[in-house]
Amino acid sequence: MITVKNLTIQGTMVLAPLAGFTDSPYRRIARDHGAALVFTELISAEGVVRRNRKTLDLARFTPGERPLGIQLFGKDPDAMGEAAAIVEDMGPDLIDINLGCCAQRICSNGGGASLLKDLDAVEKIAASIVSRVRLPVSAKIRLGWDDAGKNYIETLKCLEGAGVSLISVHGRTRAQKYSSSADWDAIAEIAGRAAVPVIGNGDIRSHNEAAKRLRNSGCAGVMIGRAAVGNPWIFSGKKPDTREMVGLIKNHLTLMRDYYGDYGVVLMRKHLVKYIHCIRNASALRNRIMNTLDFDEVLSLLDTIEADAA
Repeated sequence: MITVKNLTIQGTMVLAPLAGFTDSPYRRIARDHGAALVFTELISAEGVVRRNRKTLDLARFTPGERPLGIQLFGKDPDAMGEAAAIVEDMGPDLIDINLGCCAQRICSNGGGASLLKDLDAVEKIAASIVSRVRLPVSAKIRLGWDDAGKNYIETLKCLEGAGVSLISVHGRTRAQKYSSSADWDAIAEIAGRAAVPVIGNGDIRSHNEAAKRLRNSGCAGVMIGRAAVGNPWIFSGKKPDTREMVGLIKNHLTLMRDYYGDYGVVLMRKHLVKYIHCIRNASALRNRIMNTLDFDEVLSLLDTIEADAA
């Protein structure tokens, strides 16, 4: 259990925000399979302030996804504060500040992990958001911009001083992106020195590994990102058989179709390739599934996989 101000999160396994993956349908799948807390994809504060429809669509969610955090990125404190106030009215459980995205398109515009080079800006952004909303405010950080610029303790104290109530830490610098190993010693150091709950993130590939990291780090929770794609049961540790797995895929596909219309079948492909990789003897049908645009045909092919496993 994680307590963040007046929000109680029943569990310790958290779904990380992943651009292009943690949309509303997948967040529902993750919650159904044990994720205690989920986040939207990163959302542009400037787009929210301009009331851009596509941007606001990224913040939409259903009651079954809660508790949920809406993650904002940007560099302007006023825009970040205004955007937080706007999305607060959509009814999330917390507002999250993205200080960890390593994508060039985000960092080159002064957002994401690039802000770790300017803690004065971080403080202004966090304080602006905290002052504009009633909800708890969280932040997702990395250890610093690069090895020479590791400043995670300074970042922690900066955020705490601005009123942030929860901090998630990816155990790499921006320069590392996803190379080498996540530094869980640094994450444990942050957890040990924090006055607020800390969620650790990086290189968690199984439920057992998540439990081990939780025990050894002193974190209040652990966050799972890439390893949860095509593998939502990582949160519960209950590995399904082929029939259960096919049922899950059908459910996810249906949610995608209902949410996006026919284009949901196309968007589902990136999930399907991960799911099918986990199913024994399904490789022969992989190309057919990945190349069809027809919802009913995908269901029929999934039925074939299920029948072969019986």
